[in-house]
Amino acid sequence: MHSLPAGRQYAVGLAVLTLLAMASLAIGSRPVPVAQVVWALVDPDPGNDLHLVVRELRLPRMLLAIFAGAALGLAGAVMQAVTRNPLAEPGLLGVNAGAAIAVVLGASGFGLTQMAQYVWFGVLGAGLAGGAVFLLGRAHESGTDPVRLVLAGAGVSVLLGAAANLVILNSGLEVLDLFRNWGSGALDGRGWAVALTMGGALALGGALALILAPGLNAMALGHDAGRALGLRASRFWALACVSVMILAGAATAAAGPIGFVGLVAPHIARALAGPDNRRVLPLSALFAAAVLLGADIIGRVVAAPAEVAAGIVAAILGAPFFIHIVRRFRVARL
Repeated sequence: MHSLPAGRQYAVGLAVLTLLAMASLAIGSRPVPVAQVVWALVDPDPGNDLHLVVRELRLPRMLLAIFAGAALGLAGAVMQAVTRNPLAEPGLLGVNAGAAIAVVLGASGFGLTQMAQYVWFGVLGAGLAGGAVFLLGRAHESGTDPVRLVLAGAGVSVLLGAAANLVILNSGLEVLDLFRNWGSGALDGRGWAVALTMGGALALGGALALILAPGLNAMALGHDAGRALGLRASRFWALACVSVMILAGAATAAAGPIGFVGLVAPHIARALAGPDNRRVLPLSALFAAAVLLGADIIGRVVAAPAEVAAGIVAAILGAPFFIHIVRRFRVARL
């Protein structure tokens, strides 16, 4: 695929994502024939229970996996480009933990148990945690120190994780039940409201990320070269952080703290498209959507008729890749 022109790379990626989307609509505790899936999409019959399963249960779940995966892929690509760190990813740099504690506090302290209510808590928590990690890692002053940044992210994640557990243990059963399902990265039962809210956050944060793509290329040349090209570093950093806040915060609030997806997809995109972030960003979104959707499908198959949460499957698949990245790059900057 690396030898294909850019347009064909997108076409092949979209074709793979389309096949996975159809599989997601057909596979589950109750298999649905592909012909019925197609009819449910183009000419739904309200009296056909298979059509109801496809349209009311599996279609919003499939869209949520695509939207959340794309958001995590974009957030990971932006973070890797801005920090020039191959290990940068929302889960590793504390962004997911920040969103998680904010969601838990929203549910426990304010009774916000619907995603449309607590999504903005997730965005705010992601932003505050990411800002703290960048400050502790001093990525905005003297260039990125990959070791310091990763260690700061690990420390902040552990601290916020402990705080979240403390809140959960002292909350009612409703908060505990919400976190039990949400914290594993399960995508079932979210519904149309969650999928559409996630789609709106992806559109907003993704548009900002794509607008920043030329600036990310300039930053890759170094701070001095970026300034020579007219890039205002402080303003650019702020906009990049806002983009990551929206994308990672909304994805975590909607689907739970899913790790490694935002780490894996940008590396695949960069291997195929080269260093140009104008191509890396959309390919990262495409591949991350396919990875999370594939993880959700695998989770339905391996323990059928029960399910394994997509976040757990993504972690199992992503951990070996993370080890490979550490060994290959030896925690060096991009």
